[in-house]
Amino acid sequence: MPQTRSSACTIAGRPCYAKACQGLLTARYYSSLRRIKSCRRALTRSASVILVNSFIVSKLDYCNSLLAGCNKQLVDQLQRALNCAARVIFGGDRLDHVTPLLRDKLHWLRAKERITFKLCLLVYKAINGLAPSYLQDLCLPLTTIYTRSALRSAARGDLVVPRTRRRLGNRAFCVAGPTAWNSLPQDIRTASSLLTFKNLLKTHLFIQSYYIT
Repeated sequence: MPQTRSSACTIAGRPCYAKACQGLLTARYYSSLRRIKSCRRALTRSASVILVNSFIVSKLDYCNSLLAGCNKQLVDQLQRALNCAARVIFGGDRLDHVTPLLRDKLHWLRAKERITFKLCLLVYKAINGLAPSYLQDLCLPLTTIYTRSALRSAARGDLVVPRTRRRLGNRAFCVAGPTAWNSLPQDIRTASSLLTFKNLLKTHLFIQSYYIT
C-alpha cells in the first residue's frame, strides 16, 4: 500500500496519528521534560517558557488537527502532558492544582481547544486562499449549493458539512473542519486578517475552556 511519511507519522490509508501521538507521550517526551527540569534553577522563568514551548508544546500541537473527534482517553493524555510542562516551568508538585498556572500564568488553551483552534485556523486559511487547493475544495459555502443557498445558515456564511454513515467519518477534515467553523461567532469568521482571526479565536476558545462549563 502506498505510504506518505512525515516527521510525525506514516499515513497508509487509515488514521495513525493517534498511535504516533501516544508514542510521543512516552519516554522521549517526558525525558525532554526531565532534562529541562534538571536545569530549571539556572534558567529564568521566561527562558523556561521558551524552552518548553519550543521543545514540548510545539510537538504536541504538530498535526493535532488529525485528532479531531478522537477518544477522551487520548485528549486526557495530551492534557496531562501540558499539565506536567506547566509544573516544570513553575516548579509545582504533581498534586498541586494546575489550572491557575495554565489559565492565569501561561494563558494556554486546554488540549481539546488546541485541536479546535488548529481546525478553525486551517478552515480560515482555506476560505481565504491561504491553504492548498485540496483543502479549499473541502470547505464549500452553503451558498454554492443551489437547494440550500436560501437558508438562513447560508446567509451566516456556514459551510457544507457532508453526511457520514460511520463515526470515524466525522473525524475527516471535510466534516470536522466545517463543523468547528460553523460553531464560531460571526465576528470571528469575518476577521479581516489572519492575525486578528487567531487573536479572536484564542480569546473565544479560552473563555470556553476555563469560564464556560
